[in-house]
Amino acid sequence: MRVFKTKWFARFARRERISNDSLAEAIRRAELGLVDASLGGAIIKLRIARPGQGRSSGYRALIAYRRGVIATFLYGFAKSERENVEGDELQTAREIARAWVEANTDQLAESIAQGVIQEVEYEQQEGK
Repeated sequence: MRVFKTKWFARFARRERISNDSLAEAIRRAELGLVDASLGGAIIKLRIARPGQGRSSGYRALIAYRRGVIATFLYGFAKSERENVEGDELQTAREIARAWVEANTDQLAESIAQGVIQEVEYEQQEGK
């Protein structure tokens, strides 16, 4: 399983002080089937805890996801700022997600080299 964040999401996470450990924990929950919403087109929505607080008052993230293979954090927002994404935003996210979950190793390496995505250190928990 490889985990990435887009350049946009990396800036969002840095601004909101969301650690890579929090992102990895969110993906561990997804791997266990604990997804907040499956939005179709390889998109899932997960809650991410606000530092020092719980997940319910934290952030929401749209993630391009293929279980056991790849997760790419695409977009995030604070629950206090908006309830959800609009239909046209979701459609665009689905198109982007499809490209990330179908990317091969060479395409991922090139995207990393160009600064389009950053890899998040991710280790699966023992016995999972």
